[in-house]
Amino acid sequence: MNRTLVKDALVSTQALDAIFLQGWVRTRRDAKAFSFVELNDGSCLKGIQVIVDATLPDYAAVSRASTGASIAVHGKLVPSQGQGQKWEVVADKFEVLGEADATYPLQKKGHTLEFLREIAHLRPRSNLFGAVFRVRSRLAYAVHQFFQEKSFCYVHTPIITASDAEGAGDMFRVTTLDLAQPPKTEDGAIDSTQDFFGKKTFLTVSGQLEAEIFATALSNVYTFGPTFRAENSHTSRHASEFWMIEPEMAFCDLQADMALAEEFVKYLIRDAKQHCAADLEFFSKFVDKDLLARLDFVLERPFQRCSYTEAIEILIASGRSWEHPVAWGDNLQSEHERFLSEEHFKCPVTVYNYPRAIKAFYMRKNDGDAPERQTVAAMDLLVPGIGEIIGGSQREERLEVLREGMALHHLDEKSYWWYLDLRRYGTVPHAGFGLGFERMLMFVTGVANIRDVIPFARTPGTAEF
Repeated sequence: MNRTLVKDALVSTQALDAIFLQGWVRTRRDAKAFSFVELNDGSCLKGIQVIVDATLPDYAAVSRASTGASIAVHGKLVPSQGQGQKWEVVADKFEVLGEADATYPLQKKGHTLEFLREIAHLRPRSNLFGAVFRVRSRLAYAVHQFFQEKSFCYVHTPIITASDAEGAGDMFRVTTLDLAQPPKTEDGAIDSTQDFFGKKTFLTVSGQLEAEIFATALSNVYTFGPTFRAENSHTSRHASEFWMIEPEMAFCDLQADMALAEEFVKYLIRDAKQHCAADLEFFSKFVDKDLLARLDFVLERPFQRCSYTEAIEILIASGRSWEHPVAWGDNLQSEHERFLSEEHFKCPVTVYNYPRAIKAFYMRKNDGDAPERQTVAAMDLLVPGIGEIIGGSQREERLEVLREGMALHHLDEKSYWWYLDLRRYGTVPHAGFGLGFERMLMFVTGVANIRDVIPFARTPGTAEF
């Protein structure tokens, strides 16, 4: 007999004379004549109640069905006599597949997020993390749906790269050299020509540069994969390994780039509300009571836009005493981003035209700026509760201006010869952005720490599991 998932059993339109379920025991309550077992298989937030009569030949197995044990149940799906559930199962056959002893750490009580991170191999069985990772799965599907519906081509960009897209240098080195006795050049430096790839290579910080190659051939493309930053950041918003969605569009300017970013965020929220309603209700009850109202608010309101210069003026005029003082030419910090979206505009806001000196070499230089206030066509989308969720720009398509930007950031043209070729051979205006998938999940679920929206967090000092 084929197995039925709990989520399908719970929405059945009729009673069934025969049903087969498999899952894990959440709770068990014994009475004189029967036992009540709550079975959950991870397919949805709720479990289903199984009634095991004491007259069953295999009733003795129930005593081994403690919390965490895996079970298989054959029986009938019948209308429930209890409140809060439409259906329950009356067992004909009850089998314990795998026992869980008294040391099973997910007993029926509250657990802190810190404790659950220590048992990341078991935390998906909890209500909270089951809900988080169902939403993660659904949103990953929705990402592809959004771009495929718009005829974007999905490109798999490399994990191992020799180029630094951000020019920041915070990259993980990939090597097969003997670190105890690495080969040396005559001047005593490590000889990278003897490494596996014949040069220094790293884990990628972004698939953007490679996506630009494909955008200049296929027009509209996107990447969706893991990226890595070797920043020693110990915040609730940073991880060393995270997933990025990066569309790249040929024949596109900053205005169209911002419009797509805003449309994309709304699409993902709408999809989560439609397909993950029960899980979002759970988050709004136990994680963030304002979650559903905030998501509706973002869907209903048009996003605001303001230039970086206007943003600085707003922050200065606020009269706030900032932890990080505000001045034109400085990066916006999380406290500034959250003030703009949560208190000033009270909605998502896209800040654009940032100072050239603080942005990456590939961003398009704006024409007509005063020399001391040169800006680039860059944008960051800020959302309440998180801050920056998307960063993007129009790319510099002019060869000589790009070379000037590379010199400004002290980059070796030889390492980017192929990137410069894209400007030599049929260059076009093009633009794109990157959405941190985990930050989007934090926004949609209300979960405040990035470590709790990724299955196995990689942060400084932590690579468990």
